[in-house]
Amino acid sequence: MTILLPLPTTLAAAATHRPSEGSVHSWDLSTGVDGPGTRFVTFLSGCPLTCLYCHNPDTWRMRAGKRTRADDVIAEAHKYTRFIAAADGGATVSGGEPLLQPVFTGELLHRMKHELGLHTALDTSGFLGARATDALLRDVDLVLLDIKSWDHETYRKVTGRPLRPTLDFARRLAGLGKEVHLRFVLVPGLTDAGENVEGVAAFAAGLGNVSRVDVLPFHKLGEGKWQALGKEFTLHDTPSPTAEQIERARAVFEQRGLTAV
Repeated sequence: MTILLPLPTTLAAAATHRPSEGSVHSWDLSTGVDGPGTRFVTFLSGCPLTCLYCHNPDTWRMRAGKRTRADDVIAEAHKYTRFIAAADGGATVSGGEPLLQPVFTGELLHRMKHELGLHTALDTSGFLGARATDALLRDVDLVLLDIKSWDHETYRKVTGRPLRPTLDFARRLAGLGKEVHLRFVLVPGLTDAGENVEGVAAFAAGLGNVSRVDVLPFHKLGEGKWQALGKEFTLHDTPSPTAEQIERARAVFEQRGLTAV
């Protein structure tokens, strides 16, 4: 008969809360897209949303990623810490949806912040925000939060999921005083209706913790990935917004006192 002895408290906690592996799609250095400055970005695999304009549909399935040790991610990021610090950058955990792997995401953020001394950002749709513990959020300096539509029906059409969890997560972040950069993708004929943009702007302005809004123009750069995966890209005939349309949307946010870029 084999007797299993309990782990010491610290090791038991580590085994429960600090896994050694997660499903990783890739990592890269990025400037000006995934948070301020030059950043080491870890893209995790798996996402509960199926956005019509997703430019990385190859990240939707967790099993499509590579099982990767947290130690290996941290070791790779460590190579660039001096360069990143000089460029006022940091580390971002993105996806896919990183909160589909909340414990692994929490470990990466914790170690990026406390072992490497980097500014940390979490890039999320907020749909799984309830999975983010307060401890995880304490290790986040900035949340890059996607609000894809204010109209609930349009949001479900775009993502396949309900909007409410994202709004609840946004309010929770506001209550914690956590800085947020809000992201809104402008898709002609889908999310560009004046009342839809105004709804997102009014909600963001009321939170009090949104320091920047990125109005992102719809593009079709990921269409080839959809085709490679045998999926229909239903927005094939949708044009990218004009410069005038983008500026008009930004103006709506600015009229609410928000910084829009």
